[in-house]
Amino acid sequence: MKKTIAFLFLIILVNFAVFAQQDPQYTNNMYYKLGVNPGYAGAENAISGLLLNRYQWVGYGGGEPKTLVFSVDAAITAFGSPGGIGINIVSDQWGFYDNKWINLNYSYKVTTSLGTLGLGISPGFYNFNINPDKGWVSSDDVLGGSEGGAGDNLIPQQQSSQLAFDIGFGAYLYSNKYYLGLSVNHLNQGAVKYDDLASDYLVRHYYLMGGYNIKLNDPLFELRPSFLFKSDIASWQLDLNTNIVYDNKFWGGLSYRVQDAIALLFGVELFNGLRLGYSFDLVTSALKRNSFSSHEFFISYSIDLERNRNQKYKSIRFL
Repeated sequence: MKKTIAFLFLIILVNFAVFAQQDPQYTNNMYYKLGVNPGYAGAENAISGLLLNRYQWVGYGGGEPKTLVFSVDAAITAFGSPGGIGINIVSDQWGFYDNKWINLNYSYKVTTSLGTLGLGISPGFYNFNINPDKGWVSSDDVLGGSEGGAGDNLIPQQQSSQLAFDIGFGAYLYSNKYYLGLSVNHLNQGAVKYDDLASDYLVRHYYLMGGYNIKLNDPLFELRPSFLFKSDIASWQLDLNTNIVYDNKFWGGLSYRVQDAIALLFGVELFNGLRLGYSFDLVTSALKRNSFSSHEFFISYSIDLERNRNQKYKSIRFL
């Protein structure tokens, strides 16, 4: 009973404290732009891969969100025009959900007076996988045996997996000093039906991102503020970030997710193209009563095929 009530409490807090958005959140969003904007594909003019693992609200005791991401993108020239391709594979678990999401990304590059503009599209599939026995007890148990309790019709009565087509669009403008992106995920709002009573669908999400590089007095240091605004119209979320980078090899910074968390970010480039990053979120919302924290790790590697591997290069991801 206690586990059930705690789990239901988690669902309520997900809806209100974290603004009810379906898409996973990433503290290191400035290093994983392809996940929300297909126009970013190929922006590094290299082959770039990223593996990211997020553990959210560690210590809750069951049902905490866990997200695993594998992403690769590369610059290409197709039909005589510059562009980029990429792939995202995401596993997102929380509560009785164990969803998978895979999409392909293509961007068409246009040179403008403000910088390079990538116009991208991301067709793919979203797999809804739900297991009512995983950390869930029916509302009859919660309500003392009453029939037709609230929530009986919200989930299927047995494990079910359904596939929905998904598509997104994005525009990403960048130069060696700044970037600005506008995108929408789940444009078609793909829907699935588990049985006669239970169904699910993807809510359309909108993203606005931006960042700028500021050279400090000491040429070895750069200040890199950035932001990510996300909304599903019914709710919104804003991440404000600032990283200080030393010699393009070490970085550290702060991130503030409005009404949700404050985060510390750290990272290092071990050698050309190989980078490790970590962030620690300290929850400031109502969840802080239970001393929740979140951890996020990523490893990325970029190969510039036009340069010698032992020669240093400047990555767009780390402008």
